[in-house]
Amino acid sequence: MNQPLAYVHPQAKIAKNVVIEPFVNIEKNVVVEDGTWIGSNVTIMEGARIGKNCRIFPGAVIAAIPQDLKFAGEETLVKIGNNVTIREFVTINRGTKANMETVIGDNCLLMAYVHIAHDCILGKNVILANAVNLGGHIVIDDWAIVGGLAAIHQFVHIGAHAFISGGGMARKDVPPFCKAGREPLAFAGVNSIGLRRRGFSNERINEIQEIYRILFLRGKNVTQSVNYIEANLPATTDRDDILTFIANSQRGIMKGYTRMKDRIQ
Repeated sequence: MNQPLAYVHPQAKIAKNVVIEPFVNIEKNVVVEDGTWIGSNVTIMEGARIGKNCRIFPGAVIAAIPQDLKFAGEETLVKIGNNVTIREFVTINRGTKANMETVIGDNCLLMAYVHIAHDCILGKNVILANAVNLGGHIVIDDWAIVGGLAAIHQFVHIGAHAFISGGGMARKDVPPFCKAGREPLAFAGVNSIGLRRRGFSNERINEIQEIYRILFLRGKNVTQSVNYIEANLPATTDRDDILTFIANSQRGIMKGYTRMKDRIQ
């Protein structure tokens, strides 16, 4: 760790086997756990809590104050789990008094130029591709993937195993297991490839596909579709996860697929 060209505040708590490259700046009230590597020109500001075996590439800025005019200097945190990869020039802002923390779960991959605003919560194994931008208070559940240059509106919820296409703008919640694409962002199928990679059986994927056929492709509104699913499809963990997600949605869920000629009409 003893890198003479780096600045580490004497009150920062750095594990003995952390590697700190030249020109790193680490402020007070920072904790970095075992096995983490911090590349050159990284800035880690007050309130950062960084787990084990993370890799933070050059130019990243962790735990800067929120870009929120309501922020009043409250002592808040950024919590980063274990085995997280943070690529070049990623920025992760601290929480505000609303939630008091921004959280990145274990095994996440944040590619270059990603921005994560205040009070966001990312689950485990989330991938954000290059230049994804998250507004404040966003929740992204486990195993979700967001394509490059996508932007997510504040307070949006992205469900587990969802996939958002590159360049998309998510203004509404994206339920679990879905692919989302087009403009405005809409249902583009079930993320069957991703689900197979994670060990979902064909039977289980078919059940999920049937739920979304009812929800998005049969011309019923969300309430009618949910009532039909509850009455006619057997209760399973996946069915109940989808219905719970919809019931708890604050912004409403994204639309189903609409043909261009229907949009014009």
